[in-house]
Amino acid sequence: MASLTSISQSHTLLKKPNFTPSIPHNLSSSFTPRDFLFSKTQSFKLPQMASRSYVVSASTTETPRKRYPGEAKGFVEEMRFVAMKLHTKEQAKEGKKEVKQPEEHSVRKWEPSIDGYLKFLVDSKLVYDTLESIIDEAAFPIYAEFRNTGLERSEKLAKDLQWFEEQGYAIPKPSSPGITYAEYLKEISDKDPQAFICHFYNTYFAHSAGGRMIGKKVAQQILNNRELEFYKWDGDLSQLLQNVRDKLNKVAKSWTRDEKNHCLEETEKSFKHSGEILRLILS
Repeated sequence: MASLTSISQSHTLLKKPNFTPSIPHNLSSSFTPRDFLFSKTQSFKLPQMASRSYVVSASTTETPRKRYPGEAKGFVEEMRFVAMKLHTKEQAKEGKKEVKQPEEHSVRKWEPSIDGYLKFLVDSKLVYDTLESIIDEAAFPIYAEFRNTGLERSEKLAKDLQWFEEQGYAIPKPSSPGITYAEYLKEISDKDPQAFICHFYNTYFAHSAGGRMIGKKVAQQILNNRELEFYKWDGDLSQLLQNVRDKLNKVAKSWTRDEKNHCLEETEKSFKHSGEILRLILS
């Protein structure tokens, strides 16, 4: 500060003897060159330092945000990426999970039974009944976006179970895996739409992919190649799936990054519940 006073005094004596310049009492790092009335021939470096501080601040705020895997293509691709990592290598080339349960092996190694398959179909119907009821009631407005998508499975499963009954098979009651999952879906649907949407996506999209492979394999082994209604869709399946992808991406655009991450984190629970139901085929 002493050097500032010296410069100001020199300026006064040489240029304007009867004029005393006004110098700010409090000089901080926020001042700019216009705060001073010096001539162009004088050298003063504090304003330059202040200018540099502004440049650093601007460059810090412009640092690009980290992208999540699949984010550039839309949120559905993020969900797909997370889901694929939870497959085993036998199930998918992108899989990272180690095989720990019988249903985690490639479907080619499965040995299904009629009784086990009926348990699977009954519990699956309970889950789809629950999902479709939640969508119809729409506790959150976003659920209504997914009404009548063409992916619904409840009515198809009802026809299949009726066919088995007509063949003389006893249709079992829903078992613990299906009941537990249905109750969990009801619970989260009322308070956690992001978590519910995760289960909605994984249930329907997994059935349209790996589920069809399972259905074909089981039909070959125990149903004399009969194709069940569960594995049929009215219309072009690829287009039905794309329509739902578009709706999911649209819904997710209004979510914060934290809400999206919460949805992705629910994927593991979705796989846990669906795996327990799938395991019934081998029981």
